Amino acid sequence: MRADARRNYSRLIEQARIAFTEFGVDASLDEIARRAGVASGTLYRHFPTRLDLVEAVLAEQVTELVDLGRRLLTVEDENDALLTWLRAALLHALTYRGLAAAVMSSALDTGGEPASTWHAEMFEVGAALLARARQSGGVVSEADAADVLKMVGAIAWAAQDSPDSSAQADRLFNLLVNGLRRAD
Repeated sequence: MRADARRNYSRLIEQARIAFTEFGVDASLDEIARRAGVASGTLYRHFPTRLDLVEAVLAEQVTELVDLGRRLLTVEDENDALLTWLRAALLHALTYRGLAAAVMSSALDTGGEPASTWHAEMFEVGAALLARARQSGGVVSEADAADVLKMVGAIAWAAQDSPDSSAQADRLFNLLVNGLRRAD
C-alpha cells in the first residue's frame, strides 16, 4: 500500500471508531469519509461493505478475544473458562450500539455460516470452550455452540438501548448461564 493510501486507511479507521462510538455501527459511511478528509469512493475502495469497516475497526479487540479463548482452553476448570470467555464475548458485542445486530444479520445473510474470518475464529474458539464444558458434565449436552453464541449476541442486542445496559446484560447473561448449567 502506498504511503498516502496507508494514511487514508488509518484516518478512515480512526474516524469510523469515533463515529461508531457516537452513533453505533450504523453511522453514515459518507460522514466517516468526510471526517477522514477523503472521498466516499476511497472509503469503499478500502472497505467494500460496512462489515469490512466494522471488522477493521474491531480487529485488535477480536484478536484479543480469540487469544483469550485459546488461553482459556488450557484452564483446568472448563466451566469457568467457558463463562469467562462468554462474558468477554458479551462485553465485546456491547462495544458499539448495533454491533450485535450487524453480526447476527450478516450471519443470517450467509445462511448461518461465519460472515468473516474473525467471526469464524470467534465461533471456533467458543465452540471448543463449550465442547470442553459439555464433556466435563457442567453444561447441558443440548447446548449448541451456534445457539449459545446467538444468545450472547441477542443479549447484547436486547441490552444496548437499555438505560442501564450493563445491568440488563448481566441479568440476561445470568439467565443464560443458569440455563446452560447441568442439573444434577
